[in-house]
Amino acid sequence: MTIGQVLDELRPDFPGITIPKIRFLEDKGLIKPERTPSGYRKFAGDDVDRLRYILRMQRDHYLPLKVIGEHLDAIDRGLEPPPIDSVVPTVPTMALSGDGLPSPESFARRSDVRLSRRELLKIADVSDDLLDQLEQYGLVSPRTGTGHYDTDALVVAQTARELADFGFEPRHLRAFKTAADREVGLVEQVVAPLRRGRDAAARGRADDATSMIAALSVRLHATLVKQGLGPS
Repeated sequence: MTIGQVLDELRPDFPGITIPKIRFLEDKGLIKPERTPSGYRKFAGDDVDRLRYILRMQRDHYLPLKVIGEHLDAIDRGLEPPPIDSVVPTVPTMALSGDGLPSPESFARRSDVRLSRRELLKIADVSDDLLDQLEQYGLVSPRTGTGHYDTDALVVAQTARELADFGFEPRHLRAFKTAADREVGLVEQVVAPLRRGRDAAARGRADDATSMIAALSVRLHATLVKQGLGPS
């Protein structure tokens, strides 16, 4: 099976499974699909069963990957993995769904949309003055060398306009940009060793890790803000 076919097999039971997640588990040595001469992954039925075991242990028993790896090693050697005693109630799946937060795929996805300044102003429904201020504070900028704006610029401009209805000015949004820059720096620091890999797949592994870490950091950030604004 291809990695896409594996997703189709697993998603009915594990809706949150993603391609970056599968690649991450491979990087950790928990699964070892075969590779075609051109480098594509080919999964056998045993690989899919192994993935089901890993995902079930994470979801139902909260086992860390290191412990799951020890279980798999025992299975590979013909042994029975240690019994698992459920010590906590199972959290409803809905509570862990992430509230529609960005997934790793959303960070890996890149749009080819190119907007002129006039188009951006029209579609985002912002004024020239607001866009000038957003650019002044580094929140929006055209693509280097093209003068066009992408969909990220559009989302930022639209969001800034909606926040303006609550009294937020572009200068207030600098704090969001500063926080985002710090998160980007942390992600790049962690991923840098992967990018220095010598094999051809190093760049792909680094990109997958970047997408996954970015999605996790946004989830953590959003949950901490939600927690801070909740009832005391």
